[in-house]
Amino acid sequence: MKHEGAPQGSAVPQEIDATPVSSGDGFGHYRFGGLSGKLLLMTVLFVMLAEVLIYVPSIANFRNTWLMDRLTTAGVAASVLAETNTIAPRLQEELLRTTGALAISLDEGTRRSLIAMSDVPSEMEFVIDMAEVTPWSAIMHSFETLTYRGDGAMRIIGVGQMGHTEHVDVVLPVRLLQQDMLAFSGRILGLSLVISIITASLVYITLRALFIRPLRHLTSSMERFAESPEDTSRIMPVSGRRDELGDAEIRLAGMEEALSRALQQKQRLADLGLAVSKINHDLRNLLASAQLFLERLEHVPDPTVKRLAPKILATLDRAVGYTQAVMSYGKAQERAPQRRLLALRRIGDDVADVLGLVDHATVRLDNKVSADIEIDADPEQIFRVMLNLVRNAFQALEAEKDETLVRRITIEAEREGACVRVRVSDTGPGIPDNIRKALFRAFHSGSKNGGVGLGLAIVAELLKAHGGSVRLEDNQTGTCFCFEVPDRKP
Repeated sequence: MKHEGAPQGSAVPQEIDATPVSSGDGFGHYRFGGLSGKLLLMTVLFVMLAEVLIYVPSIANFRNTWLMDRLTTAGVAASVLAETNTIAPRLQEELLRTTGALAISLDEGTRRSLIAMSDVPSEMEFVIDMAEVTPWSAIMHSFETLTYRGDGAMRIIGVGQMGHTEHVDVVLPVRLLQQDMLAFSGRILGLSLVISIITASLVYITLRALFIRPLRHLTSSMERFAESPEDTSRIMPVSGRRDELGDAEIRLAGMEEALSRALQQKQRLADLGLAVSKINHDLRNLLASAQLFLERLEHVPDPTVKRLAPKILATLDRAVGYTQAVMSYGKAQERAPQRRLLALRRIGDDVADVLGLVDHATVRLDNKVSADIEIDADPEQIFRVMLNLVRNAFQALEAEKDETLVRRITIEAEREGACVRVRVSDTGPGIPDNIRKALFRAFHSGSKNGGVGLGLAIVAELLKAHGGSVRLEDNQTGTCFCFEVPDRKP
């Protein structure tokens, strides 16, 4: 016998396998239907879990209510019949049939009356005192009742509701309560399934509209753009959503636009490289012819010709070398530096001669490099570095129309250990702030008119090949470029 007021044991709950069974690969080409199917499955599982948490106290409350209803019905009917002192057998049977009880008795304090009785088992499976029922005991014994196997009876003791009755004692079959509890559980299960299906469907439709469909739109847009990245019409249009997916659309559209511009620029550069290669092929032949003519002029006795002819020949040699370098650059190849120990001041003087700054009418070049400073670099490449920097400064100063302005270019250098630092500064208008970030990138022209934006890119590339670097320094007036060339490592 088990007494609910003082439980002697508890039934071991049966382990239920709740692992969902896969019915196949789902729909589409995603397993389990992709995100949509997973969301639907998880929603159903979570709703069912919530219903289970609701079911546990609900079944315990149903059991308590069922027991109290039986006690109340039996107690009221028994109290009315007890007033007659004599109860006919037909009324006793009707009372037992109506309540489903096996026996009903009343306790009036001084006297105990048996109102009705049929066949009662000698031993009770459960003894339930409603005054001692707690929420936890109600839950525990509800599952004991659900899992009970047998035809035993239970005794229910409760407070009387009428007259002088203190307690009502009713004996009921356990099977009667179990059947009603199972029926209630079936109704709860059916309701849970309906709620789960409705909730899951609403959540599925909502999430599909809010997330899955926009994600598929993103992937289809990326696939369409990948087919022809150079086509700007394939850039994903922004829907204007004000959420995380809207931010993703904006960032994706920006990335596609930047990539499209980059690919278009690379294509233009490839076309430009082919055109320049063709032009340089013919230009190199013309320069070679000019060299032959100048070699004949060297034999002319005129002193001016004798003085200028070697410089012109040297310039033509450099021009031929530049055309060959452009051909190599078009092939994405740059000759490795052939480093020698050079007199840096002489390089500055050669740059001044080539640009015609020795006796220029308006622009003055101050070569302040000490005669004893030597630099370990490739002669032609370091000359190109100096030439590009000085020429940029010269063009900026020459574009100034005000004759009162000071137009001066200064070359300074110093050695610090195994590194030579060179500064090329001018008194020009300076470089605008909006192009400083892209100053050393190809085809990002500075402030001078007619520039294509290759000079500083070439400077940066040649210095990088030497292990050096170039930067724009802050200057109170004009522009100042500083580059460093370290000596070769032993």
